[in-house]
Amino acid sequence: MVIQPPAKPPRIINFLKTYVLKVHFTNKFVSAQVIHSPTATVASSASSQEKALRPSMDSTRDVAAAVKVRKIPAERLLLKGIPAVEVHLKRE
Repeated sequence: MVIQPPAKPPRIINFLKTYVLKVHFTNKFVSAQVIHSPTATVASSASSQEKALRPSMDSTRDVAAAVKVRKIPAERLLLKGIPAVEVHLKRE
């Protein structure tokens, strides 16, 4: 009788560098996109301009707005089965 080893869950490292989080700040709004690098498609996005977020925010361009915007793509990616992304910080 041969006992098979348990199936391992996919490593988070396998997801990194495939999905990249890019956050864009303007004088009026904050937006975030998660881009699938090999296919150059947007996996998930959110913005402080969304109608669902606007009533719950005092300002659409401050740190509190950025905190609320960052949670939305994360929740949408978890529903798609993507547990981790690489953060791309670039000063523009």
